[in-house]
Amino acid sequence: MEFDGRRPVRTTFRLLAPSRWRLVLATLAFAVKDSPIWLLPVITANIIDVVVQHRPITQLWLNAGVLAVIVLQNIPMHLVWVRQMSLIVRHLGMDLRSTLAGRLQQLSIGFHTKAGASLLQTKLVRDVENVEVMLQQVAASGTSAVLTLVGAMVLTAIRVPQFVPLFLLVVPCTAGLVAMVRRRSGARNEEFRRRVEELSARVDEMAHLMPITRAHALEQEAVHRLRGTVEGVRAAGLRLDRVNGRFGAMSWVTYQLLGAACLIGAGWAAWTGFAPVSAGDVVLLSSYFAVLTSSVIGLFGLAPIVTKGLESIRSIGEVLSAPDLELNEGKQRVSAVRGAIELERVGYHYPEAAAPALADISLSVAEGETIAFVGPSGSGKSTMLNLLIGFIRPTEGRVLLDGADMERIDLRSYRKHVSVVPQEPVLFDGTVWDNVTYGLRGMTEERVTRALADANALAFVEDLPHGWDTLVGERGALLSGGQRQRLAIARALVRDPRVLLLDEATSALDSESEALVQQALTRLMRGRTTFVVAHRLATIRNADRIAVLDRGRLAELGTHAELVAAGGLFARLHGLQAV
Repeated sequence: MEFDGRRPVRTTFRLLAPSRWRLVLATLAFAVKDSPIWLLPVITANIIDVVVQHRPITQLWLNAGVLAVIVLQNIPMHLVWVRQMSLIVRHLGMDLRSTLAGRLQQLSIGFHTKAGASLLQTKLVRDVENVEVMLQQVAASGTSAVLTLVGAMVLTAIRVPQFVPLFLLVVPCTAGLVAMVRRRSGARNEEFRRRVEELSARVDEMAHLMPITRAHALEQEAVHRLRGTVEGVRAAGLRLDRVNGRFGAMSWVTYQLLGAACLIGAGWAAWTGFAPVSAGDVVLLSSYFAVLTSSVIGLFGLAPIVTKGLESIRSIGEVLSAPDLELNEGKQRVSAVRGAIELERVGYHYPEAAAPALADISLSVAEGETIAFVGPSGSGKSTMLNLLIGFIRPTEGRVLLDGADMERIDLRSYRKHVSVVPQEPVLFDGTVWDNVTYGLRGMTEERVTRALADANALAFVEDLPHGWDTLVGERGALLSGGQRQRLAIARALVRDPRVLLLDEATSALDSESEALVQQALTRLMRGRTTFVVAHRLATIRNADRIAVLDRGRLAELGTHAELVAAGGLFARLHGLQAV
């Protein structure tokens, strides 16, 4: 999908291009169904002239028959129009959301960290909805206004051509007012959108902080933190409403004055004989201008909706055009991974940071070896894991996987052989089976049972009301922390990875749960290249080697016993925890 958020109007037409023939059919159906609006004044004028001029009564019945036909056809034609437009709008919305979801999967972890979940949710849900509403409103009110304008002009030119110039005044007035609204309302809509996105982020933050807020009786503080953002939304909304209201009033007054001028001019022409205008023509002209005025005001009223929709297209473009992609296309795919990893003078510098997060790290890891990373907060442990999984690329040096530079590897193929067990297990609102086999099809019951058993999870899963068909709730809320972590380990086991990354997998557990999880981790680590980040140094006693990081550099490297005996940084950290 070609998408340019900087040119929202052109992008809108590109989005509609695949449905062009369906759009033509919908427009034709709408023109037919909407025909009573601009044909009724003609029929009304004819009936008035029949009565005033005492024409044959058959003309009355003929006009009545035509009136019945054009009114009754509205039902089938309306259904055709609704079906076609619904298919166009809903398919476009589905395509936009699917494209956004696909793009989000391609963007780097750094982009997601900066953007935040609530902001991306706003774009995926609210912005696409705004585009759908814009298209629906333009299709209905916009098409009606344009068809009414054309029909009124044509029939007026046939019946009373002298009044066409007065009707033509409506077009430049409309164009001028709409241009003014687009210019002024566009900036206000962008301001309002950004305020709402900021509010979404604050609400998401408030929801995550709720346990801490309630535990410390900080409800008023939370409300106070949110109040400033809410006030910003209110102020931006008021400014937007004032702009829309000001131009709405201007449009109404302008069209009412033009309508009065049309009625008075038609009456004067009929009374003086300036133009061949019958009594029916006076009613026709007055009705046409009223309908035309109403349609144009409706068209003008679309300006805020259109502006909002176009601003949402710009907002969607911020994601679809974001350059922060993880580039994998065209790179070497790996079908098998042994797990030998080597870091050659690796460094990483975050763009906003004053000092590098990692500097001059050289480390050779053999296939099946377990390496633990320890060190004070901010020493670079998490950055190291992100490098090893490929979430970030080194700004200096290189990382080799089985002798191949990971810069040249399609990381998606590498990650099929990787499992991660984070500190906070990530579960979704599905069954135990769905969570353990996430992304894997055709998994056998025997393999899942073995994974659950090895993760020390089979006993509690069997005790659940529906076994592994039990729903775990949003983020696994219906399970304990230890149970969630053991399911995360089962998810890793069932994939049979060659490379394993454990990010403080037991730090948030009680002693009993930690013992069960540690047993499961021991089984999981067996025979696999494993990287462990741990604050509890006792949990990495059996690691093959321990890499001690300090301010982004590799300060010490050795076994647990060697590092304790060396009396360096690791020994000091170990002594602090032993107290």
